[in-house]
Amino acid sequence: MEEGSRYREQEERRRRRMAFRSLLCCGTSRDGKEPGKKGSPAWRVFSLQELYIATNKFNYDNKLGEGGFGSVYRGRLYDGTQIAVKRLKVWSNRAEMEFAAEVEVLAKVRHKNLLNLRGYCTEGKERLIVYDYMPNLSLVSHLHGQHSQACALDWKRRMNIAIGSAEGIAYLHHHDTQHIIHRDIKASNVLLDSKFQARVSDFGFARLIPDGATHVTTRVKGTLGYLAPEYAMLGKASESCDVYSFGILLLELASGKKAIEKLNLTVKQRIVDWALPLARQKRFKEMADPNLKGNFVESDLRRMVLVGLICAQSKPENRPTILDVIDLLKGEPKGKLFDLENNELFRVNFGHILSSSQHSADDIEEDSQINRIKELGPLNETVTGNT
Repeated sequence: MEEGSRYREQEERRRRRMAFRSLLCCGTSRDGKEPGKKGSPAWRVFSLQELYIATNKFNYDNKLGEGGFGSVYRGRLYDGTQIAVKRLKVWSNRAEMEFAAEVEVLAKVRHKNLLNLRGYCTEGKERLIVYDYMPNLSLVSHLHGQHSQACALDWKRRMNIAIGSAEGIAYLHHHDTQHIIHRDIKASNVLLDSKFQARVSDFGFARLIPDGATHVTTRVKGTLGYLAPEYAMLGKASESCDVYSFGILLLELASGKKAIEKLNLTVKQRIVDWALPLARQKRFKEMADPNLKGNFVESDLRRMVLVGLICAQSKPENRPTILDVIDLLKGEPKGKLFDLENNELFRVNFGHILSSSQHSADDIEEDSQINRIKELGPLNETVTGNT
């Protein structure tokens, strides 16, 4: 298994290098125009000097955020265009693979609800990715961060963000014969443009799945609280895993709660465990984000919560596709909506409603199991088809 994993990673690195060569040779010219397409927006290769100047030498005052991968900086090009620059913190083979994965995926896709790639830079051990700048930052900043009290996200914007994000994910899942799974759908990876339109971002963990395959078995990546059970425990990544994560995101968007909240020093509660009993008792008004101050459309709130819960079921075969999710969020067709509201998941069954202490025990066990998986290192990545 260990030798197979090493071989697979070597093959993946080789494939990424080939993909980079292909991008450099066939992607765009230095002026950013796609060959044969007049005036169409495209990515290009930036020089390190260009990005140093744009970010004022990666000045701390221009830092937009920081994560395990490194930091993101705001910048301004010579023509006045605002950009965001992701700078890898430490160079390593794994960081190189994630960098290559993100550039490769972003170079393949272009959709109004996906963050646009403007270009990248690979000089020495510097690895930088350049994107469009999003002036309204991320969804997490408005739900849980510095902008949450301002309540810039009224109900209409929340519905638009939900549908827009779903349409971006649908493009990844269905735009080509090689489907793309994101593997890290969460509130901090949904960025907001000047009009609060959603842009799904951060494709460092994304994987391509050939047509006809049902899933790929790979190293577990992602964020606790958003990981589908089959992925967290077995490393089985599929489109359905993205749907699960998106379900958690919908519950956050409706309620303003985090995916996992600490009730006290020892007890944690998953958002699904909080939401499902309330949904079964049809107490939807109690689930609305208090920052909305009662200004929401109750039928829309009910629909968003029910769709979120149906997506975040433990069994992947019971989850809808992301295309079904879009229809349900839009309230189309009426038959699907009727089936959703009468799904057996929402029938009151007090025998299945766990106590807070049981939730805590389950969460701790889930965390420890996931940590044990991560300690094992990368799984041998395989693609599984329908047979």
